[in-house]
Amino acid sequence: MDKELQVVGFRIGRETFGLPISIVREIVRVPEITAMPNAPDYIEGVINLRGRIIPIVDLRKRFGQKSIEANKKNRIVVVELGARAFGLIVNSASEVLRISPSEIEEPSNVFQEGELDFVTGVGKLKGRLVILLDVSRILKRGELASMDEIVHEPEPVGEPARRF
Repeated sequence: MDKELQVVGFRIGRETFGLPISIVREIVRVPEITAMPNAPDYIEGVINLRGRIIPIVDLRKRFGQKSIEANKKNRIVVVELGARAFGLIVNSASEVLRISPSEIEEPSNVFQEGELDFVTGVGKLKGRLVILLDVSRILKRGELASMDEIVHEPEPVGEPARRF
């Protein structure tokens, strides 16, 4: 028997999306976000998550939604790709979804090649569709590098920092 795929489900608009559970670290309420100058419009800024500075991407903007209203259900899905961690603002986050591999359509069967290369498949689950995503493809390599620059500011020149 095929092993079920476990994904963290979340909503953007009326659509349900899923990310592999292995890259999701946690889901948090949206705290105050510090804006970053000259960042792309879908990068909201950064947050301090227990002492770690995390860049925040608004997936709703990244996916082209025009009007976005903040509400109490909005969440940040914190994901890790290698040593990088960043947060994804979503409309709401749901539960862990289990999808059988036999219920997943390959993206080439659903979308034109290159059209949505961040979609790894479309899963069928109890009468609804779950769009499976590859986060590393949602953000282009240059965008990942610029997020690294946002988080890792250069060390100040001069006196070494004091340790208290």
